[in-house]
Amino acid sequence: MRVILDTSVLVAAARSRNGASFHLLSLLPSSKFEIALTVALYTEWQSVLTRPEHLPPGANAEAAIGFLRYLASIAHLQDVHFLWRPFLRDPDDDMVLECAVASGSQYIVTHNVKDFKRAPELKVNAITPAEFLTLLRSKS
Repeated sequence: MRVILDTSVLVAAARSRNGASFHLLSLLPSSKFEIALTVALYTEWQSVLTRPEHLPPGANAEAAIGFLRYLASIAHLQDVHFLWRPFLRDPDDDMVLECAVASGSQYIVTHNVKDFKRAPELKVNAITPAEFLTLLRSKS
């Protein structure tokens, strides 16, 4: 199953090793799910995660970029040929939704579920990292 990781999940994982976001990332690579990624989403990840306020203690921008390159190396790289904009209120969220639709992903894993209220119209569901982990456990 393919899923999209919203930037909020990566930020949460960088801030705490105790939460569902960090646990989810620690499962990668996984035989149970694969992340899908577009160039646009990768660019957003890089822009946000290299900001000093989002770096883990003791880490620098090069370490964040190294981790993002690792994620990109195990991700399904997806081209987007059809834009659904404007569909959601935030263009950055539209970019995430377009990746999900183009890659056939069922889920967008995010801490901002409310931002993707219209996603089910395109057969994509937004769920939190904790909900996604519960889903993975139920399929085992």
